[in-house]
Amino acid sequence: MMDLNLGAAPAADDLIKDTTEATFMADVVDTSQTVPVIVDFWAPWCGPCKTLGPQLEAAVRAAKGAVKMVKINVDEAQMIAGQLQIQSIPTVYAFSKGQPIDGFQGALPESEIKAFVDRVVKATGGEAPGDGLADAVAAAEEMLAEGAAADAAQTFAAVLGEDEKHAAAYGGMVRAHIAMGELDQAEAILNGAPAEISKAPELEAAFAQLELARQAEGAGPVDELKAAVAADPDNNQARFDLAQALHANGDVEGGVAELLELFRRDQEWNDGAAKAQLFTIFEALKPNDPIVLNGRRKLSSIIFA
Repeated sequence: MMDLNLGAAPAADDLIKDTTEATFMADVVDTSQTVPVIVDFWAPWCGPCKTLGPQLEAAVRAAKGAVKMVKINVDEAQMIAGQLQIQSIPTVYAFSKGQPIDGFQGALPESEIKAFVDRVVKATGGEAPGDGLADAVAAAEEMLAEGAAADAAQTFAAVLGEDEKHAAAYGGMVRAHIAMGELDQAEAILNGAPAEISKAPELEAAFAQLELARQAEGAGPVDELKAAVAADPDNNQARFDLAQALHANGDVEGGVAELLELFRRDQEWNDGAAKAQLFTIFEALKPNDPIVLNGRRKLSSIIFA
């Protein structure tokens, strides 16, 4: 067994800061691509804000870098408050990957504030102490990346033999079977996941990859779909089908670009299908993948334009 070096915790000054409308994108949307950001909407005249703010700061500091906090004075940021439909203060939102994922209004007891911060960290796959099986999982991931899916599956299975609730190994096992084209087996493994890890980020990512693999089986011909979109740029269904076909043929960036264009043209089309498909693609990739970072940033820019 070997201990993993988690590194030093971020300096306190890096965890909590004030922001403005001018820096909101950088401090909240961009920063939340890699670490969740809790945003405290307050005002100088708000009595409950004076109690909630320090309690929230304490809970964020106690998380030791797993989450950051940004404070914004709504009197000086009325545009942002309007876009996020802030009806009263204090209001607190948690952002991850550029999007609000949780929140509450009004002052809360200290125990509930801590529970909120813990929930945000857990929901976004916050860092936890490493386990002794990490090296084996890393080796299996290398095998999978090199195309040795069967060998990777065996290694992931060995890890699960030691710890049946190892989320990274479980997600890896599913992705290995997807890589081998065994989609039904991958789905069966997902459905059999222990309840305690069924919502873990590793399994959510595997589920997204399985969904995309299913779509790829029915993807249309790229050239014909490109021609259909060129002939009628307002044909939303053709553009959506083109995005799926591009992704199925390995052009993930091209597929994301078509979905962003579709979302820019009509955010509500087919019950927000473009945004949902983008989230599926982002979920299937690693959080620090440039396609994910750039795609989420562009999506947020459209939403907050």
